[in-house]
Amino acid sequence: MKIIWKKRAVIAGVLLLVAAAVYLNWRYSSDVEESGKMLGETKLVNSTQSVGKESDVQQAAAPAENDYFATARLSRKQARDSAISMLQQAEVDENADEATLNEASQTLQVLAAYTVAESQIESLVTAKGYADCVAFMGQDSISVVVAAPDGLDTADVARITDIVVSETNYTPDQIKIVESN
Repeated sequence: MKIIWKKRAVIAGVLLLVAAAVYLNWRYSSDVEESGKMLGETKLVNSTQSVGKESDVQQAAAPAENDYFATARLSRKQARDSAISMLQQAEVDENADEATLNEASQTLQVLAAYTVAESQIESLVTAKGYADCVAFMGQDSISVVVAAPDGLDTADVARITDIVVSETNYTPDQIKIVESN
């Protein structure tokens, strides 16, 4: 009986860690947006090399604008991979009972569904003309961070909310849309 509770505690801990990672990632992104700094943004100082074309400089600066989205996706993937690894270990444990195995399997299916839905939402939002997008799904809510060069207005929020509602089971009050600077 103690083993069952230990397994359930491990699974609950994994879910808590994933939720905490998603929250911290979202919270960190808000702090970065407010400070005006971009992770990975660098400046060329005291260079002796000359740059051939102005377009080369613009192209070199372009990835820094999207670093937030790449970093957010990487952090989300690492958190999920860690959780999945722990759940898979629980599934192959010889001492695991049927209920624990079922719970681990269901949690893996939920994480896989989150991954697919987030990817679909991101693709559909960018297909609507937004520069980039990253979605963070949780059990009770979803956050969508959007790069909109002209800013987000009410129509944009409605359009993105419609995409999220059509791709998930979330209601509009469970959806948070954040504009990335």
